[in-house]
Amino acid sequence: MPSKLDQLRAMTTVVADTGDMDSIRAFKPTDSTTNPSLILKAAQLPAYAHLVDEAVAWGRKAGAPAGAATERLAINFGAELTRIVPGRVSTEVDADLSFDTAGTIAKARKLIADYAARGVGRERILIKVAATWEGAEAASVLQREGVDCNLTLMFSLAQAIACADAGAFLVSPFVGRIFDWHVKAGGGPYTGETDPGVQSVRAIYAYYKTYGVSTVVMGASFRNAGEIEALAGCDRLTISPQLLDELAKDQGPLARKMSPDAPGPAPARVAMDEKRFRWMLNEDAMATEKLAEGIRTFARDLAALRDMVGRRLAKAA
Repeated sequence: MPSKLDQLRAMTTVVADTGDMDSIRAFKPTDSTTNPSLILKAAQLPAYAHLVDEAVAWGRKAGAPAGAATERLAINFGAELTRIVPGRVSTEVDADLSFDTAGTIAKARKLIADYAARGVGRERILIKVAATWEGAEAASVLQREGVDCNLTLMFSLAQAIACADAGAFLVSPFVGRIFDWHVKAGGGPYTGETDPGVQSVRAIYAYYKTYGVSTVVMGASFRNAGEIEALAGCDRLTISPQLLDELAKDQGPLARKMSPDAPGPAPARVAMDEKRFRWMLNEDAMATEKLAEGIRTFARDLAALRDMVGRRLAKAA
């Protein structure tokens, strides 16, 4: 019998949730997604020192600040990843722009231009934007310009609906972080079927498929293989190397749990606007807390990455 990873590939597009290129080569995912936390971790590994060195050398030659050199480092990683995966690579807009629509649009355009200068077309890139109201508004503009967006840090149906209305190419509901919040609040124990993160993804999936929304649903942030198995058949799943390895070694059967032909009961359709979005998010304590926490975490790791690059620039000078 084929491994569970191979069985999963037959029904779901598998995406690598890592900046570690050796892992990506090993597991051969279709797409790859990164964020500031993953790049910060990968940038400290000897295998990727040349990518850091190049960004620092460029920054020194151009007299560029640490922020610009850090952005180049992210493009270095992304460009390398496009040579490994056959599909898309997600690159994140700065987390400190999460509530800045105009700033997000400007940054996304620059990222796309930087990739184009490397010979990487926009059809290979997804621009990751936090699923705030401002992020959805930015995605609406970018999608009309032909820049496909991945709306990330998603924890609620309100966010999913706003992003779908914006025409986002893809959304990333964070299964594991939803699970974490409920466990911390005293919930559980949970199975794959009762896991609140799994149930959130299934509700978003059912909403999209029932109402003809073309936005891709990509479950993310998994804590265990059971969560992944419970979402088998979802459009896409982005999975860490550790869990990819676990699935690759498991020869058991994997049942399909999700299908566009039978998406399950859908939540009532919502006519979303900014007031309704903010109210629905406010009423969801988990989504409110995890969205804020996620933005803070990515902003913190982006600051640490800039600090690392800044120290290298100062040393090089």
